[in-house]
Amino acid sequence: MFVGITNTPRDYAWGSAGEISALLGSEPTGKPEAELWLGAHGGSPSMIIDPTQVDGAQDLAELVARDGATILGDGVTHLPFLLKVLAAGAPLSLQAHPTPEQAAEGFARENAAGVQLTASNRNYKDASAKPELIVAVSDAFEALCGFRAMADTRASIERLAELDAASTNPQPALFTEWLAFARDDSDLRALFEWLISAERPVPELVERVTALAAAAGEEFALVRTLAGHYAGDPGVLIALMLNHVTLTKGQALFLPAGNIHAYLRGLGIELMASSDNVLRGGLTPKHVDVPELLSVLDFSASPVPYLTPKVLSDTATVFLPPVRDFQLLVVTGAGSATLLGAAIAICTAGSFTMRGQTASTSIHRGEASFVTASEGTISIDGSGTLYLATVQ
Repeated sequence: MFVGITNTPRDYAWGSAGEISALLGSEPTGKPEAELWLGAHGGSPSMIIDPTQVDGAQDLAELVARDGATILGDGVTHLPFLLKVLAAGAPLSLQAHPTPEQAAEGFARENAAGVQLTASNRNYKDASAKPELIVAVSDAFEALCGFRAMADTRASIERLAELDAASTNPQPALFTEWLAFARDDSDLRALFEWLISAERPVPELVERVTALAAAAGEEFALVRTLAGHYAGDPGVLIALMLNHVTLTKGQALFLPAGNIHAYLRGLGIELMASSDNVLRGGLTPKHVDVPELLSVLDFSASPVPYLTPKVLSDTATVFLPPVRDFQLLVVTGAGSATLLGAAIAICTAGSFTMRGQTASTSIHRGEASFVTASEGTISIDGSGTLYLATVQ
């Protein structure tokens, strides 16, 4: 069965002005368009276009709760992934996600403590991990992702110290203390913890670096951008510890548990485990639980976590992250796909016909479809761009 689904973009403040509606050929909402959720997550379940097709179910969460063991395949009772169209018009918060074990323990702990699910200081909204991948749809998609080597961070600090020394009002003591935390190549945690504590002299250091960056040309453009949105936030300096990357259209990142990251600007297709567990680490007015964040973060220096797709044919590639929860097929022409469970498809250009073992459907730009596991191997005809999310 192919079930037409839809949703309204969530209007988070960092969303873009109409990029999602422009991609999908729909009417602009008039509000920030941040994320269009396609899935069964209770935070914003996809609406079913024709409820009569599924005995009156109004949204995908209701359908899965009622008949998940049948439509998801192999007795599965919940849809394990969430597909999003994401448009960042401004930087998102620095954040990380827990492992499955950390999520289960944290969710149970906060429940036992009586922390309401809607409380501003709630860290764990569910008991699931949230690994995720992002594929750039815009020509450029900018992000921070993972810690870079301490030597690279130290070089940035030393360069800022040089700019300070050459200024009319140098403040060398600020940089001496910062550099002291950056001397040990193996202790990224100590430097991060010192910055995120926001204790003196960190606020003064943020102010000083922001002022220096204002006159530093392109060299510290990232600092200017972040300070322009989050003045005084220690995340402005934490960003200098992280890999800064601009993806070109079609490039992707995979962000596993513990990876600190932030999307800065651009339009992308995001696929993740169906969870809303976020530990924030700066660049936000929201709650930052420093001890919990420190327990989740992976402080290993690592290269940019690119995810290279596997080429299936001239018209199809697939992104296969090292998790079982999801994979993302990108189709531009005729082909086929074998489903190991249910799937969600969205067409962002052109049109396609999908034929499964029991049914078929046409899908055009801006449309999305939930595909039950019973369709098995589906053939795909047409041209444009079709994203198909399913499990591995």
